[in-house]
Amino acid sequence: MAETIEYDLIVIGGGPAGYAGAIRAGQLGKKVACIELERAGGTCLNWGCIPTKALLKSAEFYRSLAKAETFGVALKGASFDFAKVMDRSRGVAGQMAKGVEFLFRKNKVDYFVGKATVSAPGLVEVTEGEHKGKFFKTKNVLIATGCKPRTLPDLKVDGQRVMTSREALEPRKSPPKSIVIIGAGAIGVEFAYFFNAFGTKVTLVEMLPQIVPVEDEEVAKGLHRSFEKQGIAVHVGTKVENIRVKKDKVELSLVKTGEANSTEVEAESLLLAIGVVPNLEGAVGKSVKLELERGYVKVSDRYESSVKGIYAAGDIIGPPWLAHVATFEAVNAVNAMFGHHHAGRVKIFPGATYCQPQIASTGLTEKQAKEKKLDYKIGKFPFTASGKAVAAGDSEGFVKLISDAKTGEIYGAHILGNEAPELIAEYVLAMNTELSIDEVHRSIHAHPTLSEALMEAAAATTGEAIHI
Repeated sequence: MAETIEYDLIVIGGGPAGYAGAIRAGQLGKKVACIELERAGGTCLNWGCIPTKALLKSAEFYRSLAKAETFGVALKGASFDFAKVMDRSRGVAGQMAKGVEFLFRKNKVDYFVGKATVSAPGLVEVTEGEHKGKFFKTKNVLIATGCKPRTLPDLKVDGQRVMTSREALEPRKSPPKSIVIIGAGAIGVEFAYFFNAFGTKVTLVEMLPQIVPVEDEEVAKGLHRSFEKQGIAVHVGTKVENIRVKKDKVELSLVKTGEANSTEVEAESLLLAIGVVPNLEGAVGKSVKLELERGYVKVSDRYESSVKGIYAAGDIIGPPWLAHVATFEAVNAVNAMFGHHHAGRVKIFPGATYCQPQIASTGLTEKQAKEKKLDYKIGKFPFTASGKAVAAGDSEGFVKLISDAKTGEIYGAHILGNEAPELIAEYVLAMNTELSIDEVHRSIHAHPTLSEALMEAAAATTGEAIHI
């Protein structure tokens, strides 16, 4: 065996969980290394959250040009260069990856590119890449290998006719003329908005009864209506069957729940947005027997696995599969392993979807409140009554609050509209600090701002909203 280097912590995976965990260990003065298969930042920064937001911003900006005359601006003949749109997305991802590498250096984190395996508790081997064959002794391991897109059996992903979110982010000169997107979760609806904005004929298909299935039903219906107005064909309660990939197109059958007949659809490309699967292959050796749950690493409230000294955080431990949750988990895992205060498992967190109109939420949906048989009230405020939203020309959507009918405890908050992901933080903070709707209502919000809608929704719960 080659000479080994000993560390306090080896992190396997350099995404939002991995790099955050490594940096936190560096802040604590520990000797730490992070081993990432491709590039610092992982899937989120390189092939997910960040590059998709760059694409969506381009789409949003291009669509806003169509409303120029509304603002008294004369603009004719606006066009786009799709190759530059894609190149900008890659450039943004590259810039952010360099930022993570800088943070590694700042916090004295050793960074290696390669594939790593926990050969045995306390021993990590690099099995692929330029450092192949290196072994590292370590007191602790943090597995943060994340997830990868789910695919369909016997359907080859070629990046042209059939894509996952990763292939959809690769540089190309022009958008597909038509595309079928299977799955209407956050990834599906974001790509539906993006491609539609640049002229692609989009068909969005969801097997469940509503798009964005994890969101409140009213939010989902609002987005559904907006998408149809934008020209997106939306099919809910619909299965995709009999996919045929041809040389220049994809053919498939749409079967609506409860109906015998199918509808035939063809498109230039097919995008699979049907969820993710755990990316654990090769991360642990055969002698390391981790307890798994549906393929995900099972961990305690301290993020420790069934094997002492091996921890896991981020998407690899299961839903909600969100970058910001992954970062929270990894930081708390590192705090726990080195004896510092930690917040335990995630309880209250925001979800965000960046199509237009945008979505953000935290806590219970109304359906979940009903299922729990809670005594609740609803407070709702539309952005059409917000002076700031109307002035900005983005008055679509609303804020919806679910709270205890007697105490005003906030059970859930749901926002559909422009800047929703920026606004939701107030209600995450309110729920974490156990504020009531009355306390939100009594906190003065600047006028005119979109955040006033958060206050007005709280006030609307008891019939005290001023502007509706």
